Amino acid sequence: MTSLNASLPLAGSGYSAEAHAQISGMAARTVILLLVNIPVLAILLNVARQLVIPRRKTDPPIVFHWLPFVGSAIAYGNNPLKFFFECREKHGDVFTFILLGRHVTVALGPRGNSFILGGKSITINAEDAYTPLTTPVFRRDVIYDVPTVERPALMKRFCCMNFSSHLRAYVGMIEEEVEDYINKESSFRTFQTNDIEQWGQFDVIQGHAGNSPSSRLQEPFRARRNSHRYTTTWMGDSRLPNLMLPNLPLESYRKCDRAQKKMSDFYVDIIRKRKTGHSEAEHDMISTLLEQTYRDGEGLKDHQVAHLMIALLMAGQHTSSASGSWALLHLAHNKDIADALYREQVQHFGTSDGALRPMTYEELRALPVLDSVIRETLRVHPPIHSIMRHVREDIAVPGTLSNPGKDKTYIISKGNFEWDPSRWSDPEGVAAQAFNTYVDDKGEKIDYGFGAVSKGTESPYQPFGAGKHRFCAYMQLGTLLATVIRKVELRIDAVPEYNYHTMITMPKEPRSISYRRRKAD
Repeated sequence: MTSLNASLPLAGSGYSAEAHAQISGMAARTVILLLVNIPVLAILLNVARQLVIPRRKTDPPIVFHWLPFVGSAIAYGNNPLKFFFECREKHGDVFTFILLGRHVTVALGPRGNSFILGGKSITINAEDAYTPLTTPVFRRDVIYDVPTVERPALMKRFCCMNFSSHLRAYVGMIEEEVEDYINKESSFRTFQTNDIEQWGQFDVIQGHAGNSPSSRLQEPFRARRNSHRYTTTWMGDSRLPNLMLPNLPLESYRKCDRAQKKMSDFYVDIIRKRKTGHSEAEHDMISTLLEQTYRDGEGLKDHQVAHLMIALLMAGQHTSSASGSWALLHLAHNKDIADALYREQVQHFGTSDGALRPMTYEELRALPVLDSVIRETLRVHPPIHSIMRHVREDIAVPGTLSNPGKDKTYIISKGNFEWDPSRWSDPEGVAAQAFNTYVDDKGEKIDYGFGAVSKGTESPYQPFGAGKHRFCAYMQLGTLLATVIRKVELRIDAVPEYNYHTMITMPKEPRSISYRRRKAD
């Protein structure tokens, strides 16, 4: 009995272990089957829903997609323009695609521009669309983080604060800074040797980032070894996922928050020192913002001025940086156009001793070759490929936009993305004719201080949207390009492809331009 009793637990434990092993094996197989079958089932149900379940006739066509929730995010993220054009061939100018669980409706063409940009802001709203992206970077009480009824007053004050006087001063400042950069930066060491035969190279993004009206504000950050914060906060797109998936516990979000606070504290410290009389400064953008008041007499608070300065530094800096990069790349790839641009500089600014005198704001506006280069660059390479709005309530799409019609075919011209500034120089050419289409006797064309541009929401030429903010970009780009082309010849075998994985559309690597000094000192 003793031995029997002693052996029973051993046998029982063996059965238990075997049963446990069998159950574990079954559980493992079940988990594997579920991991395989659930996604397959989800995909099949998603496809069936699109093909079988009837849609409302009033809904725009939905782009077919295999993956639920993900939708067309991969195709859109890798090449949004290619994705849009392929969808337009199938569905017309209006269609809907799924982007990480959200329904995104696209309206293309001039009528699409007018439909989106000309809609009532209370219905087709920009704040709701961009606040998840801009507020973590610019922070509270500025840009889109203000009530809709208050924002126009703030933006009007912001845009009409005597910009022209600042722009006139900035032309000389930018020219000096570009020259100083070329004379000191390590990537231009070949230029600094004063050798007019040897070729050097520079990265087009790193080679001119910072040469803008705001770059002098960056100097204290460079002195504190904090220049990387600009990349961390904005160009690194650390907050880009927040546009679709807000409030994720990501380290990139925390880096953005820390960088933003240090930048904000930096500006607030400057403001407080000025208010207490402990700092002397010229009348600059901070001073201008501090002078602004609402209709009730209330001024901007210190943190609002600081956050607006960050917005100026980030948004204006990097859109211009991207556009300048594309322009330099095309000039390096098109020697004849670069030579024409240089001859224009010699014609307008050449002196009797063979040198080139400094440019002025007024003179910069009257250079047709330079103007054509800028216009064509912005036409082919708008800084942002998609302008977004959040639809707060159902809206009807005009019949002329909603479907192409049985007898109408949309055709994308083969040369639509060919960079050719001469198209703007011919008054009888296609570009000039299209541009003039949106001019009428009611003032659809307006000069904001840097050449007449179309303000109509239907215009197909809207590199910065339909607003009044492109004049500053023209001044920055014009001064940058003219100064660089005065100093060096540029060469590159091919223009790089687009990098659509950043918020601002940048060129992919490699993007190094070869250069050679034009004249020896």
